[in-house]
Amino acid sequence: MSEILSSDVITIVSGLPRSGTSMMMKMLVAGGLEILSDQIREADNDNPGGYYEFEPVKQLKEGVADWLPRAVGKTVKVIATLLPYLPPTHHYQVIFMQRAMPEILASQRRMLIARGKDPDAIPDDEMARIFNIHLNNLLAWVKGQRNVSFLEVSYNDMLRNPTPNVERIDLFLGGRLNTSAMLEVIDPGLYRQREK
Repeated sequence: MSEILSSDVITIVSGLPRSGTSMMMKMLVAGGLEILSDQIREADNDNPGGYYEFEPVKQLKEGVADWLPRAVGKTVKVIATLLPYLPPTHHYQVIFMQRAMPEILASQRRMLIARGKDPDAIPDDEMARIFNIHLNNLLAWVKGQRNVSFLEVSYNDMLRNPTPNVERIDLFLGGRLNTSAMLEVIDPGLYRQREK
């Protein structure tokens, strides 16, 4: 168990798809946190640094949460749509990645094309509408959860001005992270879908 995190807390990294959650996981590892990840989803051209996922998380909607005790004192990635399915049995520190919607859509389109899928199956404007409704509902849900601490982090601002953002994250998680190491793993070269 990490010495940095309290033993009764689970740290969650979340956000919409393609919002910078993998980058944040990599930063937290560099900062000294222990993560819960099985590496089943391997690194690829879309995420050359890896995805840092834990497959059982994907079953939260079905009520499968028997893995949660393994996450206590650690950090685990949970996609935004699954956050409301976290059971109220633990305290969660959620770092929620935000990113400019046009960049999310462009990055997702690129990934779908790379995987041979139709990027136009759902038009961008409809996808943006769905994502924005979900974000609004999620932020309203968070306000009603007494066991959830929530920090929004802008992916765009992290790439432009990383130091104050890393300091905010360190403060949110107790002020014991290796912030210098976190800054070193931020790779602007992977910022490929930039808002005009």
